[in-house]
Amino acid sequence: MGDKPIWEQIGSSFVQHYYQLFDADRTQLGAIYIDASCLTWEGQQFQGKAAIVEKLTSLPFQKIQHSITAQDHQPTPDSCILSMVVGQLKADDDQILGFHQTFLLKNFQGAWVCTNEVFRLALHNV
Repeated sequence: MGDKPIWEQIGSSFVQHYYQLFDADRTQLGAIYIDASCLTWEGQQFQGKAAIVEKLTSLPFQKIQHSITAQDHQPTPDSCILSMVVGQLKADDDQILGFHQTFLLKNFQGAWVCTNEVFRLALHNV
């Protein structure tokens, strides 16, 4: 990993950590958000750590498993990291679905946190 730029190392580590927490225990995700964080989940807006964690923990499935297909990371001019993830997920006994997720990461009080996040299933309305 040492040959990759630092923003790719941080972004990749964050993505791995996020999906490990999401798949194992969504209640632990609060640690990666701050009170100013924003989430758009399938078009619904949530702001603040408490509202985001409430949304994520209330999703209607018991178990979930994410598989990451690709991830891209970029540094921003204001020292943040933009990360985009493409993958598949399987919730309970439902079919496997594709998804896209974007994170804006910021170093806040010595830790990398998610200030902005957008999630969409890869569904096409024909």
